[in-house]
Amino acid sequence: MITAAEVRQEADRLLSEFMAAGAVRVEAEILQPAETFLDLYGEDIRGRAYVTHDPFRGEHLLRPDFTVPVVQAHMAEGQEPARYTYAGAVFRAAENGASQAAETWQAGYEVFDRNDPVAADAEVFARISELLTNVPVRAATGDIGVLMAAVNALDTSDKRRAALMRHIWRPAKFMKLLKRFSSATIERPKAGMPANYPAIGVRDVSEVMERLKTLEEEVTAPSIKGEDVAVIDQILALKEKSPEAVSQLRVMATNMPALMPAIDLIEARLDALTNRGVKVDDLDFEGSYGRTSMEYYDGFVFGFYGVSDNVETAIATGGRYDALTSILGQGRSIPAVGGVIRPKALLELRGTV
Repeated sequence: MITAAEVRQEADRLLSEFMAAGAVRVEAEILQPAETFLDLYGEDIRGRAYVTHDPFRGEHLLRPDFTVPVVQAHMAEGQEPARYTYAGAVFRAAENGASQAAETWQAGYEVFDRNDPVAADAEVFARISELLTNVPVRAATGDIGVLMAAVNALDTSDKRRAALMRHIWRPAKFMKLLKRFSSATIERPKAGMPANYPAIGVRDVSEVMERLKTLEEEVTAPSIKGEDVAVIDQILALKEKSPEAVSQLRVMATNMPALMPAIDLIEARLDALTNRGVKVDDLDFEGSYGRTSMEYYDGFVFGFYGVSDNVETAIATGGRYDALTSILGQGRSIPAVGGVIRPKALLELRGTV
């Protein structure tokens, strides 16, 4: 049985390691304003957040992670380049009635560097990997930028591309939309609305008419080509060691050349990881990896997993979140990447070795 004191001690150890690597320790309030945060997290985190209402300060939530407050602090007054570290509790309700604790601890490492984002990706991955050297973990990687490039390349309406981009992190909804937008026949909405039609529900007449207009536009929008859908299916189904994954992605790019910049970025990252001592020939790459975690990830994503009693547990996860810095920086932005280690999960895995 891992005690709370042991978890805190391990978190402090990880924090010290990150500080020794040049990261500056940052603190984040446990109670955070809800409005900004809930828009930035994925459905999973939003549904599991602890939200409370303060009659004087409005809605707040117990912090579900550290990245958003760290980005806010950096965009307000941070220097460049910057490395940050933190350790503390985050709060999320259990999934589907599971028995996991609502309060868990994280120790994290974040890099803000516009000079060489690929090298920063490799630095964060390698830094976390080094701290997991003595435990049996499987590393998984992906790059959401590949799927984003594929969606942006689709020959369809701007609204359809925007809808698909919005639902990249919701796999079932994404596939439902993709199937719908590639269908040769889309049901035409009933034309117009009677002049004296009564407003029913929370939407007023203008909102309903705008929705009807959108549906009407969908009828005339070109269907997504079957060959483009096939490329997206191939990306999502891709599970290979990283060098082979790059080779297969390049084959896919013969049918969708817009993928090439994202593929070149993956290859450059593999070179940077090799320079950091990572054995990329053994590194798993999954085309769909990271799509059910934080919605602010928009590039490289990774995780380290331990197996005990045939159950795989996330020991560490992370990724790149460039767009988040633009949202929170109010027009200013900087490439950023980070990751967290879960001290309790690490201790439990270490105890099985």
